Parts: sequence; C-alpha cells; structure tokens
Amino acid sequence: MTEPVLIVDRPFDGCAVLTLNRPQVMNALSSELRGLLAETVAGLEADPSVRVLVLTGAGRAFCAGLDLKELGSGNAVSSVGTRDPKVDPVAAIGAFTGPVIVAVNGPAITGGFELALAGDVLVASSAARFADTHARVGVMPAWGLSQKLSRLIGISRAKELSLTGNFLDAQRAEQWGLVNRVVEPDALMPAALDLARDMLSTIPDMLLRMKRVIDEGYAMPFGEALAHELHTASEYRATIRPEDIESRRRAVIERGKEQRR
Repeated sequence: MTEPVLIVDRPFDGCAVLTLNRPQVMNALSSELRGLLAETVAGLEADPSVRVLVLTGAGRAFCAGLDLKELGSGNAVSSVGTRDPKVDPVAAIGAFTGPVIVAVNGPAITGGFELALAGDVLVASSAARFADTHARVGVMPAWGLSQKLSRLIGISRAKELSLTGNFLDAQRAEQWGLVNRVVEPDALMPAALDLARDMLSTIPDMLLRMKRVIDEGYAMPFGEALAHELHTASEYRATIRPEDIESRRRAVIERGKEQRR
C-alpha cells in the first residue's frame, strides 16, 4: 500500500497536525504534495472544529523545498507564486485564520524555508537547519522569503543567507529571532502541541482577532497600524459585558498562580 504524501492527525479537540510524508526525498514538495497540502489546509479552514494547525515533516528533514527532479523533467505544473489558496500551500496557510505552528524537525531548505516562514510560530529541533539556495539553484523566490526574512532577522542577516546559500543552524536561528525556541528532537512535538493547547485555552474569537490585528498592522506603516489597532479595539469594546471581563480576570489570575507552581 502506498504511503500518503501528507498525514493528517487530530491529537485533541481544536488542533490538526499536518505531516509532510516524503521522507525518502527529505519531504520535497512535489506537485502532488503541494496541491494536497493546499487543499487540506483550505478544507481545515472551512472546518470550525479546527482552530490551530501544526505543520511538521516526517523523517530527518522538515522540507527540502520544491522537487527539483520533478521540475527538471518538465512534466510538473508549478503552482508557486499563484497566490491561489486552492493550489498554493503557502497561500493556503496564509489564508488560515487560526494560528499555524511550524515544528521544524530538520533541514528547511529554500521552498521548505519559505513554507516554514508561512507559519505564525516556529519551534525548532536542535537538528533543524535553514538555507536559502535560490541564488544557487537559479530560481527566484515567490513564496515571500525575499521580503519576510529581512523583516524577521534584519536586512543584513537576510542578505548573508540569501546571497551565500549557507546554512543557519537552529541555535543561531533562535539568536537571530527566526525561531521562537529550540528544543531537543524528542521534545519538539510535545512543545508544539503544548503551544497549541495554550492557544486553544484563550477566548475562541479573540484568538482569531488577535492574530488578524497583528498581521494587518504588521503590513502597515507604524502610525497607521496604531490607528488600526485603536479602531479595532473601539469596535470590539461595544460587544464586551462587564461580567465577562470580571470572570475572565479571575481565570487569568488563577492561571498565573498555576504557572508559578
């Protein structure tokens, strides 16, 4: 029986885990895998029971990028850069309204690097490495790497990576602010799932509202972003009841006490 190229698990209510499953080729993104990933994420976006996604890879790699052997054959149809969430996995992830946690279990190279950057929070195994080899392969980035990377780690560091194609190890990636944290390989999925649980424990509509206002503001000049935040807060304030705030305040206090133990 042929193994599926994408595995979907539901470890607990509200969370879906997507695992790229072509370990024999470092989870290279074939046209089949790209299309299936985009289709699956779009389907989960339409499913109200799924509010957080976790994306990872099977085997020793997260993702080696586009399947260059397939592209070199001339038989594959590329969906890269279409911005159509029906066929483009990065666009589909970007259109998912809930948080997307990327558990980077190994090398994330070029298109795989871009796929990781599509997530909201990156947790890396100590075995993870990142490389942008566009300049060595002769393909221009179309999934946002040339713009996202400089905004995450600074333009000089982004140029160092993209103009050399050199690898960045997990520890340096954490120092540079590319990933949120680095854990040992066995602790990667537990850490990612713990984050998912924490996110799911927040007020459901606030989880989506907070992600949206952060993303919308990040795409604006700072002054406009502050005005946008104020407008969003003013609109939402009219829907809040004082008794709800009080009960939630008490819940936050209790959670704080538990986390100190």
